[in-house]
Amino acid sequence: MIKILIVDDEKPICDLIDLNLSAAGYCCQTVQDGLKAAELIEKESFDLILLDIMLPGASGYDIMEYVRPMGIPVIFITAKHEVRDRVKGLKLGADDYLVKPFDVVELLARVEAVLRRYNKSNQVLTAGDVTVDVEARRVTKAGKEVALTNKEFGLLVLFIRNKNVALFRETLYERVWEEEYFGDSRTLDLHVQRLRKKLGWEKKLAAVYKVGYRLEEPK
Repeated sequence: MIKILIVDDEKPICDLIDLNLSAAGYCCQTVQDGLKAAELIEKESFDLILLDIMLPGASGYDIMEYVRPMGIPVIFITAKHEVRDRVKGLKLGADDYLVKPFDVVELLARVEAVLRRYNKSNQVLTAGDVTVDVEARRVTKAGKEVALTNKEFGLLVLFIRNKNVALFRETLYERVWEEEYFGDSRTLDLHVQRLRKKLGWEKKLAAVYKVGYRLEEPK
């Protein structure tokens, strides 16, 4: 399982990220102090670090310089939004830079992109009795293969990687169709209805009023 270290001095933010990444199938640890983060990195192996800049003990920049020789991918997540801050973070070797406040869906997308770059992404996803082999593009339900179209498959992966998160129609359409969304949801709604029917998810894949859809998975 992919191991991610979350370093942020605000515990609610650590908990929010942990909750959503854990729901997406990642194994997470959190720490709110820079020096403690360095100690943890010495003792354990991580596939990715999500790193705030303004930390007690040691700054995110200090931690970045410390981990750079280890080859661990890093995404800065910080309130520092000036261009010079982004440039400094990227020049130090960070793989991405996300400014607070951020959208959880965007965070998950950036995490997936960086992990793919390092050939570390989760290739097998599960939700109940449904299993998705992302690399083979194969879906099974209770051990029986389910045939999905490319768009249905894309929606399914997005829903499973964002369990219990309400996803806007705009987000779903633009991520799966890779086109700008202009407000006509008929195509998206049709694909969701077909996905529900094929997987028996009429209740599990819930419509969220004036938002979009949410895959409801017991925690």
